[in-house]
Amino acid sequence: MTAKTLAKPVRNFPVPEPVVDHSDIEDLRFRALLGETEWAKLPVPIRQRFSKRLGNGSTVVYVGHVVENWMSRSGWLLAQIARLIGGPLPFSRDANVASVVTVTEEPATGGQIWTRLYARRISFPQVIHSSKRFAGPTGLEEHVGCGLGMALRVSVADRVLIFRSDYYFMTLRGWQIVLPGWLCPGALSVSHAELGDGRFRFTLEILHPRFGLLLRQIAVFREAQP
Repeated sequence: MTAKTLAKPVRNFPVPEPVVDHSDIEDLRFRALLGETEWAKLPVPIRQRFSKRLGNGSTVVYVGHVVENWMSRSGWLLAQIARLIGGPLPFSRDANVASVVTVTEEPATGGQIWTRLYARRISFPQVIHSSKRFAGPTGLEEHVGCGLGMALRVSVADRVLIFRSDYYFMTLRGWQIVLPGWLCPGALSVSHAELGDGRFRFTLEILHPRFGLLLRQIAVFREAQP
């Protein structure tokens, strides 16, 4: 991850157009980020999931369970500190618990709202919200709340779709300030791998340049039947 110390004005998003039914049209934005050659390397089910049109109030729901929730001591501490900004990281080591993910449109930006629910053995489930917006130098940003977010780069390796952090930023008074490396948790990656029979594996990892692997979460999902 390249360290940057630049500040730039946040792009003004256009006013949403009147609601039109585009349910029969594919969403080509992830495909455009990858390019035709890389897109063609993905299994057909992954291409279908990331081509779903989510406008006009539609929602996609995925159900499954957490297979692994590993954290080092430093990773556990990072997850607890992150609760001060809304808890964008899993803060429990519970595994073999239920999980639900919903994806909807963010009307103000045309992006996608991802809501992840993780059951816990004690107390209420943890709910994580984030917004994927097709903006910035890399073409994709993930906003996690309190003005914080990261630019993402998308790639394909061994038929797996991978999202990697490029840099982290804070939005303040209309400006996007790129955070220096010493303020960042490390390189974050999320992979989406096809398992067959309608199932896919989600893997989240954070690798710090000094403390090594901080966190790894693995979960298996399938699309919920209407």
